[in-house]
This record gives sequence, C-alpha cells and structure tokens, in this order.
Amino acid sequence: MMALSAAQNSRTHQRLSSQRWSSLNFDQVNVLGDDASYGHTGCVNTLSWARDGELLLSGGDDRTVQIWRMDPAVEHDYPFVCRSIIHTGHGANIFNAHMLPYSSNIATVAGDGQVRVHEVGEIAHTGPPATSQLDSRHTCIRRLRCHDNRIKRIVTEDSPHLFLTVSEDGTVRQHDLRTSHECDYSSCPPPLTKLNFELSTISLSPLTPFHYVVAGESENGYLFDRRQAGRFLMEERGMVENGMTHCVRRFGRPDGSFDPHSTREHITGARISSQNGHEVLLSYSADAVYLYSTRDEPEEEDMASRSPPLSPNHGAAKPTSSKRPRDDSSSDEDEDMAMDNDDNASDDEGPDLFFRKPKVSAPDEYAGVPMILPRARFAGARNVDTIKDVNFLGPDDQFVTSGSDDGNFFVWRKDGTLCGLFEGDGVVVNVIEGHPHLPLIATSGIDTTVKLFAPVSGPSTFSRMDAAERIIASNARQSKISRKLRRHDLAALLAAVVSDENTNVQCNHQ
Repeated sequence: MMALSAAQNSRTHQRLSSQRWSSLNFDQVNVLGDDASYGHTGCVNTLSWARDGELLLSGGDDRTVQIWRMDPAVEHDYPFVCRSIIHTGHGANIFNAHMLPYSSNIATVAGDGQVRVHEVGEIAHTGPPATSQLDSRHTCIRRLRCHDNRIKRIVTEDSPHLFLTVSEDGTVRQHDLRTSHECDYSSCPPPLTKLNFELSTISLSPLTPFHYVVAGESENGYLFDRRQAGRFLMEERGMVENGMTHCVRRFGRPDGSFDPHSTREHITGARISSQNGHEVLLSYSADAVYLYSTRDEPEEEDMASRSPPLSPNHGAAKPTSSKRPRDDSSSDEDEDMAMDNDDNASDDEGPDLFFRKPKVSAPDEYAGVPMILPRARFAGARNVDTIKDVNFLGPDDQFVTSGSDDGNFFVWRKDGTLCGLFEGDGVVVNVIEGHPHLPLIATSGIDTTVKLFAPVSGPSTFSRMDAAERIIASNARQSKISRKLRRHDLAALLAAVVSDENTNVQCNHQ
C-alpha cells in the first residue's frame, strides 16, 4: 500500500509539474549574489545542480565556485543562499564545475588547462550558519594537467571516481580518482578521443552513457561510442577507429542553412537529452540551434535531393558533403608558465596567458562517417559574441532553450515554435540550467549574479514575448553584420573588438 501511494504521489507530482511548465508563464523570482557580503565578482560561466537539486553550484571569472543551498529560515519563496565559497586556485577563468555523484567532491576546469578536484565535506550538505570561505590549499585533493590547452567542459558519470573532460587541445579524457599519476604528457593515460581541431563542448546522457557527443571548431558534431564492437566490423561499416572510442555518426546541416562562404565554423554547445537518450542539440555560432536524433538514418549520397524534416523556419534542403576552408587560429600552452602557476595568480591574467600556439587547419578525418541531418531548427537568438550553451527544459525535455547576445533567453517547443522569451542578464545569457525536478530555471552570463525563474500566477515582468518580433529581427540583422565582417573585413572586426574592450568591461571567459 505504501509503495502504491508513493507511485501515485510521484505521478501526481509529475502531472502538476507538467501543468506548470505547459504555460511557460515564468518570471524572475530571485537574484543570487546581489548581496554585498557574497556573490561573484566576475562573469558567471557555469551553473550545475547537485544533490538532486538541493544545491546549485556557480563558477566564473573570479575563479571561485559558490555553493547555493535552500535555507528554510530565509523568508523567500526560493530561499537559495550562499553557504560556501571555494577559492579554487585556478590561474584563469573557471569554465565548468560539477559535484561528482555520491560524493562531496567538486571538479573544476579552467583556462589554465588544469582539472582540480575539491573535497568540501559536509559543509556543502548541512551548511554552517554563515557563508564559509574555503581555500584550495585545504580543499584541493587532486590537480591534473593531462590536457595541454584550455579545458572547457566536464561530464560526470554514475560514479564518484570517474568523469570526462574536453579541451581545446582536441581531446576527450577520462579521469579516474582511484589512480594517480604524474602529469608530464607521457605518463598520463591516453585520451578517449583526439581530433585535429579545437573542442569546446561535450555531452552524454545517463540513459546512454556509452555515447557522447563532442563539437567545437568544425561544421559538424561527432557521436562517439565507447563500446568495443570489433575493429573489422567497424572498418567494414566505414568508421574510423580512434583510441578507445569509435566515431559512429556525424551531425551536420543541409546546404542552404548556413553561409557557404564562412571561413570559421564553430559549434558552441551540445546536449543529449537526459530523458530519452537519443535527441541531440547543437548550437552553431552565428547561426541557430539544431535538433537531431541518433535514431535517424544517415543521409546517403543518392538521397541528396530529399528535404530533411526541418521546422518551417528553415529554408534549405540538401545535405552537404563538401568541406569548406577554415581560418583556424587558436592558442597552445606556454608550458613553463602554466606549470609554475600557483594559488596566488593575479586576477587580471586572462586564459590566453597560458596558451599561445597558433593552430593550423586540417581536413575532417571522419569525412567518411555517416551524417545525420537535423529534425528541426530553432532560430531567433543571437550567438556571436560569446560561447553559449544549449539545453533542454521541462520534465520530459519537451522544450529547447538557448541564451542570446541581447541578454535574453529563448524557449521553443520541439516543432520550432517560440513559446518563451525572457530577460535573463543585463548583457548576454550564456548558461541556462533547469532544476532536475522543480519548474525552476537558473541563468547566468556577463552579470555577476545568477537569476532564478519560476512559474507565477500573474503577469511576467521579465517576459519579452510582446517584443519577440522586434528582438528576433534585430538579432537577425546583427548576426548578418557579424557574418559579413568575418568574411569581408576581419581586420575591421578585430579593431572594433579592441575598441570595445578598451571602452567597456567585457567578459573574457570564452
């Protein structure tokens, strides 16, 4: 009887949650970090929910990770307060932070090319009466330098010991805290994947943990399979073997959906659905967000005339197999400087201080791997100025969301219909994370604060749906200008960026 009651309560909770999501009448319900006693002092680059949504982690340019926890003693509908501030000791901006499952360890990655693991004990769980300051000299239990360029993302696994990281050195690495080694670039375990261009994003789903998607300075996203299926079978299917993993699919766009003269392709965000394990989102710089499915059959050369099942706001047809030249320029590590970095690095040291080796363009080594075309396209947001993530929202991942350079975040239904548009930052929204159970959304970007959005009964003060047409048109014009500048007058663009940096406080986290 108790089990039946629990199941009924779960279904009731899910139904009520779905009803509150359905209208998307959300509004800003709290701002974390606007109190002078705590909060970040730079852009907030990463948000992640931990302990089944009890905790919210934030990290950013000030190189701290802040742990926010609900406090019933605070008189607020969403009483998240900062309980711990970890001074991580990173020498550059923090790009990602996650608490490892079944533990009190928090892994962080940054522009200094380091992975740091911090043991926070029960402070994160129970919390002291006031905000505690934790120094990395006491909390940092592991410092890894297996990557030789900036590390952008962490993916946790169903283990307190294992997690993946992706770096601009083109590699994906798995770290096992049960083993130790000296990072001298020869004794480190081999990477799971190594590509010949910068990688900036990775995602896997708990439903399909053997699959992960990576993307970066390429026109395609790549699906890798960690299961060993046999070398000869893989070769017979035309797939390329790479270390411990196999690239089994590419994700691309059909001709006409992008500027064919573009000299720089870049995917800024990737996400595999945690609810179904097969839907994949990719966010393209200066373009739009695209939805794929690993269950779809790849396009064949003789199927080039068939239009893909895109939403009505897409105006293209044929798949592409041609490769366009890229103007690749990146950075590598000044190894001695990175290795000598200590916990007292200056706050004005940017990530480019560590890595300055220019990169050269290279052909797609997986050009023969079958390509999947998108199911839908989500347009309206502007993704040019910073590196924006992409995400699903809702209890069934029924919504798609992305931040925008205009300070808003967009929410679409799976058919491509815009159903929510909210002001989420004073400048740019980069990160949007939905609570694992509650109809609650956390956003961050250039501002030093974290905003929380939840359903409200009355009108939404921060909704911008009434100005959606104007905002979308403005974003389209600005994106078009940016593409023209990239293509025809790169020098002018760089001069404009330098001028803007000299006159405005900008986030340099990406």
